[in-house]
Amino acid sequence: MSCSGQDCANEAGTLKCPTCLKFGIDSVYCSQTCFKRNWSKHKSVHPQESGKVYDPFPALVYTGSVRAVYPLSPRRLVKAGIVCPDYAEDGEPTEEIEAKSGIEICDAETIEKIRNTSRLAREVIDIAGRAVKPGITTDEIDRIVHEACMERGAYPSPLNYYFFPKSVCTSVNEVICHGIPDQRPLEDGDIVNIDVTLYKDGVHSDMNHTYYVGSASKNPDVVRLVEGTRRSLDAAIALVKPGCLIRSLGNEIERVAKEYNLSVVRSYTGHGVGKLFHSDPNVPHYANNKAVGVCQPGMVFTIEPMLCLGTYRDSRWPDNWTAVTKDGKYSAQFEHTLLVTETGVEVLTRRNKRSPGGPIDIPKKK
Repeated sequence: MSCSGQDCANEAGTLKCPTCLKFGIDSVYCSQTCFKRNWSKHKSVHPQESGKVYDPFPALVYTGSVRAVYPLSPRRLVKAGIVCPDYAEDGEPTEEIEAKSGIEICDAETIEKIRNTSRLAREVIDIAGRAVKPGITTDEIDRIVHEACMERGAYPSPLNYYFFPKSVCTSVNEVICHGIPDQRPLEDGDIVNIDVTLYKDGVHSDMNHTYYVGSASKNPDVVRLVEGTRRSLDAAIALVKPGCLIRSLGNEIERVAKEYNLSVVRSYTGHGVGKLFHSDPNVPHYANNKAVGVCQPGMVFTIEPMLCLGTYRDSRWPDNWTAVTKDGKYSAQFEHTLLVTETGVEVLTRRNKRSPGGPIDIPKKK
């Protein structure tokens, strides 16, 4: 059994958190020093009363209806033998931090590894998508994703990336991105974005998808948002080929967004992906951006537009991850990992006939 310290890769010792013991949570540390070092992060798993969930940010003025619902479940264990990225132990993606700027052109061997990892990422997100229904918690979705990764011998890339505590990001309603899975059950009428990234054979593949929960697919404004976002990504992908300017992708995304009366988030972008989780090029999703770079065969990157029913402006919860719309209105996102080929583009994380959550018709305006 591994130590419960978020920044520790040692085997667990005999020291158990006394508060966790009282509430039936199994947290075991290798040493008193490790326990003290991790206390500020670890205490977030403690419920205020036995058997009860609680809001860890009682002073926060939430912008919408979604609330954080703790305690967070303990960090999930990675199966022995799975090759981990450099940040799995200490939370610091050193290779990424120290990487020289510039767009990588992948060789044939690396491309094949990313292609295979992308296929597995599609399998995992489809498993998670089939589980979406009213009543399931986002923590349960995290468990499903984590176990699906373990079954495929892959590491869930978000886990401990800059100390992110979970294996997947789940962003509900007004949450734009980077939502931390917790004890909140999904409700009828919600939408939820599931952002899956896998690391296997030394490469990452990144994708996300927004799903309707229950009757959400009957809400015209919600459908306009989700399908408009999906179509904005499809339109941008259609431009990708050798010679395409990276900055032109945002022009196309914003053109589609305006067609559906949606705004485009500016704080978060697409990115290069492969040997590193995040790398060049930087891919903004809004018009008239100043992104540098031209598509070339062998480039692998993501496009992942985040569109909103109201303002594109965002704020962040005190967990330093969860980004939400400032007006509390819904936001949706879709993402694919793409390979620039000699003649165009290959969508490495593309849907297949069995993938859940396909497009639906947008209701016509009355």
